[in-house]
Amino acid sequence: MTQITDSDLAGSVSKALAGWEKLLPAIAPVQYTQASQLPGWDRAHVLAHVDGFARAMARQLSSARTGELVPMYDGGQAGRNERIELAALMAPEALRARVTEALGLLATGLHAIPAGGWAAETGFRPGSVVRDCVFAAWRELVIHATDLGLGHTPLDWSSDFCAHLFDALAGRIPADKRVVFQPTGGTPFTLGSGLEAVVVTGMEYDLAAWLAGRTPVGPVRATADADGADLPELLPWAAGPGKK
Repeated sequence: MTQITDSDLAGSVSKALAGWEKLLPAIAPVQYTQASQLPGWDRAHVLAHVDGFARAMARQLSSARTGELVPMYDGGQAGRNERIELAALMAPEALRARVTEALGLLATGLHAIPAGGWAAETGFRPGSVVRDCVFAAWRELVIHATDLGLGHTPLDWSSDFCAHLFDALAGRIPADKRVVFQPTGGTPFTLGSGLEAVVVTGMEYDLAAWLAGRTPVGPVRATADADGADLPELLPWAAGPGKK
């Protein structure tokens, strides 16, 4: 898996933000209450989550510059969930304006990171630094654009983004499994160190989508001891701080 520089990471997040600038005005009011790709959430819930995440992450980037550690979400997970439910009830025009404002705050925070500030400590997660926050923003912006189900799919995920997901989501592999990923036309790699080996094949973006708990565009197949096998059941999403 390739390394990504701070500059390239910032550029990737800026590109994702630009994609949202085009995406938001194209969502018709009637589509807000239609089902998203996430079970139990309509598109308004996805947008409400993006709004809350962007504001919370902008605050992390701002507080890191002053050395103040603040929690990711006021009220913790319960507070986060409550705000999502409330924002999802907003009129489409109001929610669109709110998400647009939140993404602007995130963009401002991203551009304000000083050259030596990428390793500054944050309150995002225990031991996290600014670089981890920016990786998290990349994941959230790209994956949730796909979750809206409005034309964005894992096929749009870059190779660098897929490589990052393989690194960040390696913790989803169960302890008893060793999964050998064989991306079509790419170099095989292994996640997990368990005794039970499973080979998973597919396009790189489809393998990344499967690991992220999203629906692949094409087939993802598993084999064990050269025989067909079920895809291993993954652990809950617990993306750790990004390293690539």
